[in-house]
Amino acid sequence: MNSTQKYGRAFEALKKCCGEEWAAFTEHEFVRRLGNGTLPREAYLHYLRQDYVFLLHFSRAWALAAVKAETIDEIQLAANTLHGLITFEMSLHVETCRKEGMSERELAETKEELENLAYTRYAIDAGLSGDFLDILLTLAPCVLGYGEIGSSLSNVRTSDEYLPWIETYAGEEYQSVCRDLGQMMDGALERRLGKQYQSLPRWNSLSSRFTDATRLEAAFWQMGLRP
Repeated sequence: MNSTQKYGRAFEALKKCCGEEWAAFTEHEFVRRLGNGTLPREAYLHYLRQDYVFLLHFSRAWALAAVKAETIDEIQLAANTLHGLITFEMSLHVETCRKEGMSERELAETKEELENLAYTRYAIDAGLSGDFLDILLTLAPCVLGYGEIGSSLSNVRTSDEYLPWIETYAGEEYQSVCRDLGQMMDGALERRLGKQYQSLPRWNSLSSRFTDATRLEAAFWQMGLRP
């Protein structure tokens, strides 16, 4: 998968800043077992319950991104991403758990694991204390990482056990969200910092946010293996 073309130049540069962490996230055992169908069903459902609560807070963080935006295009991106989270991702969680006899109310009442608390509050803090770039690069690993994982698994999977999950993130609707976000990252960085933004001290702090969020993503997968 050519992520440089799909999700933009900044995304590729950010991944290079955290190569080990990115691999730990996108190649995690949880991900591999989604692709080969060996992930225990109870682990998958535990993950979905936690991710449902995660998405509630993550949606609030994207709302903060809209507040910190400076242009109509940036506001539109935040709104579209928020819409995608609520419309596409959360519907997968609700429908899957409904088939397992769990209501949406029960999902919403799920007690958050510590990994979930750490990640969502980190994201919301970035939105409250930082500017648009801070929140954008904190939220990007989740959105773009899932796009990359879904696209990869759609090509290498050896089982249909978790095909609905894979198709959600490999599908054109979600991939379009990822491409738009990657393009917006490129534009937002250049607009605020100039074309040579990677040579500025600010780049180090922004890439650190991206790396921290990536580490939290890997921890979330690990939590999923602990039902």
